[in-house]
Amino acid sequence: MNASSGRVVAHGQPLSKLVNVLSPQLQRKVIDRTGLTADYDFELTWTPDEILANLPPTSVGGQAPDAGPSIFAALQEQLGLKLESS
Repeated sequence: MNASSGRVVAHGQPLSKLVNVLSPQLQRKVIDRTGLTADYDFELTWTPDEILANLPPTSVGGQAPDAGPSIFAALQEQLGLKLESS
């Protein structure tokens, strides 16, 4: 698995590895409750919050048109996963 700010690429990795990457990015504990145990290939890209905070707002959605998705939107749109706070 290769992880950097705003991008994770995995080949043959369980979701538990993704959880290990997400926790520091979100500065919160992330728990895998998917029940999925297989290994997966995936790529996840998002715009880190520190970059989103520095982009000029627009009248449409409050986000610059060239900004990528937040980590929450990227997880849902790209991997079909949803982060829920509890």
